[in-house]
Amino acid sequence: MNRTFIKIGLLPSLFFCFNGLYAQNTDSAKVSKIGEVVVTAYGVKKEKKALGYSFQDVKGQTLVDAKETNVTNALAGKVSGLQVIKAGFGPASSSRINLRGFNSFKGDNQPLIVVDGVPLSNNLGSKPRKNDGNYNNDFWNPDLDMGNGLSDLNSDDIESISVLKGGAASALYGSRGGNGVILVTTKTGKKKGGLGINYSTSLGFETIFMKPDMQHNFGRGSNGVYDPNKSENTSSWGPTITGKVYDNLNSFFKTGVNSQHNLSFQSNLGESTSLYTSAAYLSDNSQIPNSKYERFNFMAKMNSTFGANKRWTSEMKAQYISTKAKNRPSGGQGEGNYYPNLLLMPQDIDIRDYREGQTQNEVKSRWITPSGINPYWTAYNALNGDKKDRFVLNGFLKYQFNDWLSADVRVGTDFYSLNSDARVWTGTSRRNSYATNEEKFYENNYIASLTAKKDNLFGKWGGSVSVYGQMMESRTKAIYFSTQNLILPNVFSVSNTSDLAAIANNEVDLWKKINSVFASAEINYDGYFFINATARNDWSSTLSIENRSYFYPSISTSLVLTEMLNKMNGTTSKVLTFAKLRAAYAITGNSLNPYELYNDYVPSTDPNGHIILSRKKILYNANLQAEKLKTFEVGFDLKFFDRISLDVSYFNNNATKQLIDLPMNPLSGYEKMKISSGGLHNSGIEIVANSDIFRNENFKWNINANFSKLKSVIDEINDQVNIYPLGGFDNVGFFAEVGKPYGAIYGTKFLRVEDANSPHFGKLIVDKNGLPQAGSIGYLGDQNPRALFGVTNSFVYKNFGLSFLIDGRIGGKFFSSTQLALQRAGLAADTAPGGKRDNFIVDAVMEQGSSYTTNTKEVTQQDYWTAVTNGNLGITEENIYDATNIRLRNIQVSYSFPKSIFQKLALQSAKVSFTANNVWMIYSKAKGIDPESVFAINSNAVGFENLAFPTTRSYLFTITLGF
Repeated sequence: MNRTFIKIGLLPSLFFCFNGLYAQNTDSAKVSKIGEVVVTAYGVKKEKKALGYSFQDVKGQTLVDAKETNVTNALAGKVSGLQVIKAGFGPASSSRINLRGFNSFKGDNQPLIVVDGVPLSNNLGSKPRKNDGNYNNDFWNPDLDMGNGLSDLNSDDIESISVLKGGAASALYGSRGGNGVILVTTKTGKKKGGLGINYSTSLGFETIFMKPDMQHNFGRGSNGVYDPNKSENTSSWGPTITGKVYDNLNSFFKTGVNSQHNLSFQSNLGESTSLYTSAAYLSDNSQIPNSKYERFNFMAKMNSTFGANKRWTSEMKAQYISTKAKNRPSGGQGEGNYYPNLLLMPQDIDIRDYREGQTQNEVKSRWITPSGINPYWTAYNALNGDKKDRFVLNGFLKYQFNDWLSADVRVGTDFYSLNSDARVWTGTSRRNSYATNEEKFYENNYIASLTAKKDNLFGKWGGSVSVYGQMMESRTKAIYFSTQNLILPNVFSVSNTSDLAAIANNEVDLWKKINSVFASAEINYDGYFFINATARNDWSSTLSIENRSYFYPSISTSLVLTEMLNKMNGTTSKVLTFAKLRAAYAITGNSLNPYELYNDYVPSTDPNGHIILSRKKILYNANLQAEKLKTFEVGFDLKFFDRISLDVSYFNNNATKQLIDLPMNPLSGYEKMKISSGGLHNSGIEIVANSDIFRNENFKWNINANFSKLKSVIDEINDQVNIYPLGGFDNVGFFAEVGKPYGAIYGTKFLRVEDANSPHFGKLIVDKNGLPQAGSIGYLGDQNPRALFGVTNSFVYKNFGLSFLIDGRIGGKFFSSTQLALQRAGLAADTAPGGKRDNFIVDAVMEQGSSYTTNTKEVTQQDYWTAVTNGNLGITEENIYDATNIRLRNIQVSYSFPKSIFQKLALQSAKVSFTANNVWMIYSKAKGIDPESVFAINSNAVGFENLAFPTTRSYLFTITLGF
């Protein structure tokens, strides 16, 4: 049975429950049913009742049923306080996880991913092309999104995922666990009936989930007229369409096909050894033409106990992952992204008329305009491909000296090699170019521990203590070559150029080590009162000798009131069957990235091949210290009637000593200065409820719901400034500003009457032509959700199963450049209100000397929207949208065949199921733009959408067989 408990510190109301519900009763059979054991930091197993912090887990079968290509997406809506942020670039694109808000101005703010005790690199988005660790999120030509590390895992191999959200839960991981920890536990061999072989196969189809709201009445032209002699005019400001209206998005994007195969074997080999092996293959032929993603997973895991009295325990695991991506779509608004050409096509033109002859290499692009680039040509002639081979290996050996003392050692490595290239063929104005890249990464971890644990140490007091030592080393080495001046057309080689200046090469070598000693201790009284403490000291190679040592402590406590009352005087209740109070405090943090400490010079070559030395544009400071994150949490867990559980938490996180790049006067020779300053705090409440609404032999109905509310405030930046840039593009900026939430959005506003004493206060001020004007740059909202929620209903009737998840986000803003582009082109639904393009008068005023007069100037729809979208992203205010959205995230229907029909067959079990993802957008104000689409996924400016490819809806049919 799935047990989910919750936490809150409302003592009066809780004791009211005790007084009202408890009676003297010596029947304690139900009181001790809460001894659920969970996996915590470093694989330590603890009773859930002993935890003094928030803990939530997701069963592996839930992830399997979701059938997401990227397992990260399967967590959406299932964990309180967890937000999944997605990039909109096909099945191989990244998804990032954020827990309890953003804690760092410059860090990636992602939780640490740990698989079977071994950290797994979860870098996402594009790759840094230089040793400064910065990403290319250029508005016009960004680097490709290469996916995130967690997406490499096969969900069928996962036993469970545990989410450690609070600092006390993750403090043992030091600076790397400052943003929380995602613990992934893979399956182990278990004895099952039959041969222990399972096979499943899925076939899925992918279509467009959401399309921008568009008008379908007016075709190409300008000012209501189409002039065939002006073929370059492809805007949709022309006359009413009298013929057929073409849906070019549906015509261009095909139905994607997703197939998955998973074969596993698990068994016990004798009495003391278990084996689990699996092989899986995923093929996702995206709805995006000529784009494909493939992944092969292999895993072997053996657990064994041996030696005299079975004192030795070992675990060995090897995972191999091979991924191939073909033609990842490019973002931005440059020539590399063909989606704008497709999206902005007038709807009296059929995109299919331009397909023939464009899907071969080395053909000349044929398009509506002489200089334009055909989307089909780009899909088949601007090509890229990458292959990644990844190994995740770990070994674990434990020796139990006696019934209270043990020692263990764990060794693990995460290694991958990535090779990629990109080539643009001749046939358009784009340069005939070639690029090839090679990247290698490894992270090695060596961990040893000594644990002493004994119950009834002094009377009813028991306790445990563990001491650890760890060495971590990670390194990324990469080299990037490219040329845009090929001598021989379409001969793709970096040596195929005579111009040294045309060859761009960058080399990356990021090397980091952290040595650590840490310890955890627990004392408990009679199995109902627990105090846990941890202490960790890290020594980081990225800080100076004087500052590289930093200390992270935590303390947490839990009091199981139901057990306390039962053991003190035999009090129990059939109504309130479990109650626990808990509280926790911890300090974690974040250190520098490699090579952000000392100022040095980097050798390079000038256009003539001469060696030159240059320096980075950031002034470093060797005296910097690590960031600090102080977290406090209180909560309670309740269970009623042994079938309704409630888990409530309040948390408050304070981040200080932010490691930021403060802008400087360029005349100093530097653009920025690395400093340690600034702070922010996030606070909120989380609620998780689980209830068996109905439960008998034939029918079960379970509801699992979670809700989280977040408040974010910037406390300080620096003595000199009160605002710090997080990212942004042109007129749209995202900032940390004192007194405002993290990710404050700034941009141009409509010019309005600002005199509060004027009868026209707040009215737009139009120009002499009656058109709106851009005013000053101002605050337009922030990117943070105010609340997140998810509700899963699960039904089982005999052998039939049905479940569905409704989740949503409440609050926060985002900017959409897709809507701006549609408005400018005359395709947005707003450009033809009610399907018409009547002239109208803007509800505004005109300036007349020192006063205002009511506007009476009539304007056309084209003139109005040209004024609104003019310049760098237009008048920003117009395209800031509420990110609130509620969706039916997924539906799963299954049927398990009765076991009685397999009595004379080798087949032990069989199940068929159907899954649909992104089923229905129930509520959204974003005019057809999916609020989950993010342009720069590896930036902290996650409230910016920039012509992202349409998000998808998928349908998958699965057959699972057990032998």
